[in-house]
Amino acid sequence: MARILVVDDSSIMRRNLSSILIRAGHTIAAEAINGEHAFKEYEKTKPDLVTMDITMPILDGMGAVKKIIQYDPDARIIMISALDQKFMVLTAIQKGAKHYIIKPFSPDKVLSVVNEVLRLFPIKASDSPEKPPKDLNGVVQGLQASIAEIDDTLKQL
Repeated sequence: MARILVVDDSSIMRRNLSSILIRAGHTIAAEAINGEHAFKEYEKTKPDLVTMDITMPILDGMGAVKKIIQYDPDARIIMISALDQKFMVLTAIQKGAKHYIIKPFSPDKVLSVVNEVLRLFPIKASDSPEKPPKDLNGVVQGLQASIAEIDDTLKQL
């Protein structure tokens, strides 16, 4: 199971995500309330995965992703946001996020995306050589599913 950094300016959202992840057997490495705090916690805890809100004070999620990816190009970051425009998904991926979840979300959706990212970008054992993702088609399919979900949401509006 993974050690996860949960980043959101809402304490309710952090508690909700942490609860979902812990029940699935993951460990919460740390929680952060903004992008600057997230970067400091990332440096300190070296988590296996990060869930990152976009809209936060001080340093937003996009800025935090950029900073974390510069520090660790292999970081596994999942953006979680109520912002459901296609360009937000694409911008997050371009900055280095591995996936995108739209709020509100179900526990099943969170765990499905977490498991997919961990499968496609496996956690490296300290003594094993670095391996590239085996299934890049899975990454593309996951992104296409996120974009389709945004399209469905927009059609309902």
